Amino acid sequence: MKTEREARAEVIDVCQRMHSKGYVAATDGNVSVRLGEDRILTTPSGLPKGSLRAEQLIVVDMGGTPVYSRFSVPEDQRPSTELRMHLCVYRERPDVSAVVHAHPPISVAFTVAGLPLPGDFLPEVIVTLGQIPTAPYATPGTEAVPASIRNLIRTCDALLLAHHGSLTVGKDALEAYLKLEKVEHAATVALASHLLGTVRPLPPEEVSRLSLRRLGLPVVPRAEGASPCAGCLECQDSLPVKKPWQMAGDR
Repeated sequence: MKTEREARAEVIDVCQRMHSKGYVAATDGNVSVRLGEDRILTTPSGLPKGSLRAEQLIVVDMGGTPVYSRFSVPEDQRPSTELRMHLCVYRERPDVSAVVHAHPPISVAFTVAGLPLPGDFLPEVIVTLGQIPTAPYATPGTEAVPASIRNLIRTCDALLLAHHGSLTVGKDALEAYLKLEKVEHAATVALASHLLGTVRPLPPEEVSRLSLRRLGLPVVPRAEGASPCAGCLECQDSLPVKKPWQMAGDR
């Protein structure tokens, strides 16, 4: 695990990346990382991410209460208003060490239009993220937000928040941020495809093959005449749900 100084530097780097890419505006968005079993480093409320400094980040416990850190923080500075959402992720996902919440414009536009972000048309998205579901709308900064994502985040590394933004997780802040880039890239390609005509999904057998690779499972050739869904775990409706940390393969 990174030292607190290293974690602070990485969070600031991710905040600057989000701002430069246009994934957040003004004081929007928030980032957090685990510092230990019961300590979380998080961005403060009300400060622009593009000019945030390492010493302005706040350490909290798993109840969201600020705790002592050798870095001084102004007494009137508060943790991110979306801290409840971050804490929910850490409780549900022991494998996750970082959470990134952003407002990528094209991804958010899909949720405003009431359209799901397709999860079966780009190989790299299927292999690394799988489906990118949309959580129902919840008033930002309230207990309704963690409630809206609790079930989804148990099996997803990336999801959208209706009319609000995105949520990505990873083993560190940079990995969570790179998943954000992949989500917005997929949304951009999907939008361009809609404008040009339609989004054509990959063949079901290819989606199955790529999904098995994401889960770290062997790809077994499909018997002649068998359903193209045979062996695919993407829908998982009739199978036991595996948590991401129970799956083999690269994350």
